[in-house]
Amino acid sequence: MTYVITSPCIDVKDGACVDVCPVDCIYTGGRMLYIQPDECIDCGVCLSVCPVAAIFEDHALPPDETQFAAINAEFFGPAVTGWGAPGGAAPRFTTTLDHPLVVRR
Repeated sequence: MTYVITSPCIDVKDGACVDVCPVDCIYTGGRMLYIQPDECIDCGVCLSVCPVAAIFEDHALPPDETQFAAINAEFFGPAVTGWGAPGGAAPRFTTTLDHPLVVRR
């Protein structure tokens, strides 16, 4: 299980989740934040502070948000950032890029 950031985050990027994440697995894209699924330790702290209810457990995604599990994972792949699992969000891992499905929203 991992946590997934979904569409309510688009154009909001509040950042409260970034501040509380104990492993720094939440990264900043152009229009939204993304959770690196291989780095997430499933603690759920991010879920408790999200002001727009954009974060869900991967197995509990609302039906109209299921594509965001892939969107979060693919953000780190070669088609978007190519970061893989960088080992923790840092200023050098901030970008104006977004997954193509987020760009089109």
